[in-house]
Amino acid sequence: MGLHGTWASPYSTRVKWALKLKGIPFQYIEEDLYNKSALLLRYNPMHKKIFIPVLIHGQRPVCEFMVIIEYLDEMWPQYPLLPIDPYERSVARFWVKFIEDKVGKSKILYFGIFNKSHEVQAKAMRDSLEMLSIREEHGPNKGKKFFGGDNINIADIAFGGLAHWMGVVEEVSGRKMFDAEKFPRLHAWMGNFKSLPLIAENLPDQGNLCRYLARQREKLFSSSTHK
Repeated sequence: MGLHGTWASPYSTRVKWALKLKGIPFQYIEEDLYNKSALLLRYNPMHKKIFIPVLIHGQRPVCEFMVIIEYLDEMWPQYPLLPIDPYERSVARFWVKFIEDKVGKSKILYFGIFNKSHEVQAKAMRDSLEMLSIREEHGPNKGKKFFGGDNINIADIAFGGLAHWMGVVEEVSGRKMFDAEKFPRLHAWMGNFKSLPLIAENLPDQGNLCRYLARQREKLFSSSTHK
């Protein structure tokens, strides 16, 4: 089994977490999205629009992080990442969609660092704080370490991908969003989540991520200046 991804991608990291939590052996293939591997092109179902991560299992590709994790859950039911109870499963899926709609599709965090407009940056900040406030209100139940209860589930994985990258965006942009006093439940959750060895050992180095995003930001701003 092979996982094609990029080291700086929160989506690739989420799938790594799922594979590690389930104890599934896999080979990780680092991709350069500007020079994609022949294998990734071969198994791409999207007519040259390459998305990562891509899981290759039995010569067949599985794409999109949520789809991959559900596939893994069905193929390897040990350590379920989606709750068994249908209602709890629907709740977990709701929060995954919430995170992806608020952060993935709208890109509120990245607009805060990759857009020169002060208005756009201010809106990204407002949207980020609103999203955090909602998640704080519906944080882990009292006495529980994770959104999934005593064990990590897919809602934790989805938000964990945001939490680590948020710290990077804060450092690059110089804007503080994740205030421990304002969001105590989320702060406690983050400590529990990142203290697990399987999570911590499979996180991109924050310093390297900061340098990477800072370089991307500089390139973007430089190219826009010369247009």
